Amino acid sequence: VQLQAFGGGLVQAGDSLRLSCAASGRPFGNYAAAWFRQAPGQDREFVAAISRVGSTTNYADSVKGRFAISRDNAKNTVYLQMNDLKPEDTALYYCAAKSSFSTLRIPSPANSGYDNWGQGTLVTVSS
Repeated sequence: VQLQAFGGGLVQAGDSLRLSCAASGRPFGNYAAAWFRQAPGQDREFVAAISRVGSTTNYADSVKGRFAISRDNAKNTVYLQMNDLKPEDTALYYCAAKSSFSTLRIPSPANSGYDNWGQGTLVTVSS
């Protein structure tokens, strides 16, 4: 499956932004999906994951309560709603997907094992 992320931009602290990731090539409903991010000079880190039908989600502690992952399989798209953005959220955000037998659960571990990646979309949060 091919993935393309978009929706990044420059925002101020406290603002909201929604990222989208469009999938093509294979039925997106067959994949668990996730968002990762990589800040300058830092390793890539897990942000959030969602099961095939969206019934299960998983978040990094740093974004719990502020970010929400969702998906629309009819549109072959996964979203990341980011609220109350902070300067430390500044990063290149990537979407990723991995095959999943379960429709309801995210294959363990939720924060790794993804073998399909999109290009990043840059989110910059100014203070």
